[in-house]
Amino acid sequence: MKNSKIKFMTQMALLIAIEVVMKLIGLGSVPVGPLYMSFLTVPIAVGAIVLGPLAGAILGGVFGIVSFYDAAMGASAMGAALMAISPFHTFVNCVVTRVLMGLLVGVVYNLLKKAMKSNVRYFIAALFAPALNTIFFMGYLCLAFFNTEYVQGLCQAIGATNPIMFICLLVGFQAVVEAVVCCLIGGIVSKTVDVIVNR
Repeated sequence: MKNSKIKFMTQMALLIAIEVVMKLIGLGSVPVGPLYMSFLTVPIAVGAIVLGPLAGAILGGVFGIVSFYDAAMGASAMGAALMAISPFHTFVNCVVTRVLMGLLVGVVYNLLKKAMKSNVRYFIAALFAPALNTIFFMGYLCLAFFNTEYVQGLCQAIGATNPIMFICLLVGFQAVVEAVVCCLIGGIVSKTVDVIVNR
């Protein structure tokens, strides 16, 4: 029992370190307009799939804290604008949604593992990370901030007349790129690590 806890903590520390390093060297977030194209969902997917929902939630929380820090420090134009409107809702949007995303990726993988033997389950679960990240982040953004002057200004700039159109026009291309990258890399790495860890 003690050895399994140490093993879990060691693996978690490694994945957290990977997340932080990806962020620091610029691989984790690529600026695209007011948003960031994020690939930090890859280590979250790997952790959630290999180590379970708790690991996914913790790694999602790390992603969220980094994102909230960027918003608080003004590193993200949108984050800074949202912080000025409501620090509380910005925290929920940055951190809580990412914790929930990581948790659910682990839950989804566990369900897929029971339902299928095919290795496709790794790729499907990995795809859920960027998909849920986009859905939760943009969904809460619209719920909490859509009627603010800032978001309405963005809507006017891109020609969006409702929340769904706003989400599609703002994140359409980047969401597809994030989904493809995380699905492929996350699926391959998760399968490889899962085989090594559980050998």
